Amino acid sequence: MKTGKYVIIGFCFGFILMKSEAVSWFRIVEMFHFQSFHMFGLIGSAIVTGALTVFLLRRLDHALDVTPKPYQPKRNLIGGVVFGMGWSIAGACTAPLFIHLGTGNLWMVIPLVSAILGTFAYAKLKNKLPH
Repeated sequence: MKTGKYVIIGFCFGFILMKSEAVSWFRIVEMFHFQSFHMFGLIGSAIVTGALTVFLLRRLDHALDVTPKPYQPKRNLIGGVVFGMGWSIAGACTAPLFIHLGTGNLWMVIPLVSAILGTFAYAKLKNKLPH
């Protein structure tokens, strides 16, 4: 039954992303061309919601371990650029890939398989990469 809750939450999350146009390729392109505030507003509201949730969970004394990672600008810059390039080329990040597949956009199999292969490649090369 525990898995069923997560499936329902996933469907609700996908529905909200669809209705807010967060998975729209055109909205993502507008964001990367700085032509519209729509996606920046969505991302900003997600950051505010996450920060407020963490604040409230800490205030209510829930066991919450939020250990900050060390600041490594080169690593963060390279990772961010690679992620952003993949996002702009595919027109979707991780969650929207599955949402697009669910709505019948079968061409999203290509970026999804590429993301999975990239994850496996990173796992193989992790010890050889400068961290």
